[in-house]
Amino acid sequence: MLSLQEQFGPIDIYLFDQLLRGRIRPGMRILDAGCGSGRNLVYFLREGYDVYAVDSDARAGTVPLPSGHFRQEPIETISFPDEYFDVVLSSAVLHFAADDAQFRAMLASMWRVLKPGGLFFCRLASSIGIEHRIQPVNGRRHLLPDGSERYLVDETFLMHLTSELSGRLLDPLKTTVVQNQRAMTTWVLQKR
Repeated sequence: MLSLQEQFGPIDIYLFDQLLRGRIRPGMRILDAGCGSGRNLVYFLREGYDVYAVDSDARAGTVPLPSGHFRQEPIETISFPDEYFDVVLSSAVLHFAADDAQFRAMLASMWRVLKPGGLFFCRLASSIGIEHRIQPVNGRRHLLPDGSERYLVDETFLMHLTSELSGRLLDPLKTTVVQNQRAMTTWVLQKR
C-alpha cells in the first residue's frame, strides 16, 4: 500500500483541494507553468493525466515527463497553442515578476493556452493580512518581513484581473499568513 507521500508526492495542499472537489479529472490536459522540480505533477503523472510543463530554468522539470512535454521557456512566451490545456497551474510563480508588464505578460500567456471552461489554479504572494508589515520597493514590488522581495497582489487587484479576464472565481480568495512573515493567496478561476 502506498503512503500518502508516495501516492500524491509533495503536492500543494490547495491544489489537492481542487482534486478532492473533482475539478481536475482524469483525461484532462494539464500545464504546470513554472513547474520548478515538478512537485505538483507526481500524482497526475502516476494517474495517467496528459501532463506538460514549462520553466525558464534548465534545472527544472526533474519529474520525468513524456518526450516533448517539457519546454524550457519563459512563462510570458509559452509556445503551446491557444486553448490547448484544460488546467493551468501556477504555483508560487507570479510573485517573481519584475514589474507590472512582466506580471501581465505571464498571466496573459497562461490564460491564452487555457481552454474555455478550463481551470486556472494560482498560488502567489500577496499583501493580504500583512499590509502594515511590508515595505514598498517599486510599484507592486515589496520587501517582506522574511527578508524576501516579491511582486505582491491584493484582493482588489485580483478581483479586477478576474473581471478583466472575464473569468469566473470558483472559490473565494484564500490567504494563508505565515507567522506574519509572508502571505500566500490561492486564486482559482474558470475561463469563460
